[in-house]
Amino acid sequence: MKPNCDIKMPQKLKEKRIGIIDNFTIKYHDKTNTVWSKGKMVNDQPDGYWEWYRTDGTIKRSGYFSNGQMVGEWITYDSQGKPYKITQKKQNSDNNSK
Repeated sequence: MKPNCDIKMPQKLKEKRIGIIDNFTIKYHDKTNTVWSKGKMVNDQPDGYWEWYRTDGTIKRSGYFSNGQMVGEWITYDSQGKPYKITQKKQNSDNNSK
């Protein structure tokens, strides 16, 4: 029996298809079935290095997590896959996001 839930997902928002390959969690774009993101999960939290991709396969963003928190260097890439913005994230000891 499924639990009752009164939260409705917007029609345009769909869950990403997920696969696990060589201990990496891979999420896929809905329509193109190309890789949307990949990285490792530890205790249901993103941990270590992660990457996100556009539907054409070019890298969109990359960065590091520690216990589900964004930390260290985060890079945003242009449509050609070249870095154009680098941000430094600091680990927050009280687990609040910045």
